[in-house]
Amino acid sequence: MKTKVFSVAALSLALASGYAFAQSSTVNGAAGGAVTGAIVGGPVGAAVGGVAGAIVGTAIDPPPQRVVTYVQEQPMPEDTVVVKEKVVIGQPLPRTVKIRTIPENPKYAYAVVNHERVIVEPSSRKVIQVLDR
Repeated sequence: MKTKVFSVAALSLALASGYAFAQSSTVNGAAGGAVTGAIVGGPVGAAVGGVAGAIVGTAIDPPPQRVVTYVQEQPMPEDTVVVKEKVVIGQPLPRTVKIRTIPENPKYAYAVVNHERVIVEPSSRKVIQVLDR
């Protein structure tokens, strides 16, 4: 029984550390999680680790500081939008919200929603970071 508890605890710690050092892609996250899981828990651990690593691998990377600074320095637009939905990191903004591209880094865009500056991924409109909280 102690061995099983220790194995589960070790697997949890390994997955948690994998979360902290997650890769930026699902494939790398899944592979890293599977390897960590296999070392700790054998074939079952590899399966669990692969799934956990894939989930972690899809996490949104925070924007570079230059992007954050750019968004913070922009004047508050007159056409701000107030929405009833809560702005949630990882969720897309409603289509009624106007997004503005960041010229120096087109991988990111921003919007002002409910008087908060929000950095988003332009193609999916997913919220990456909320700056004014």
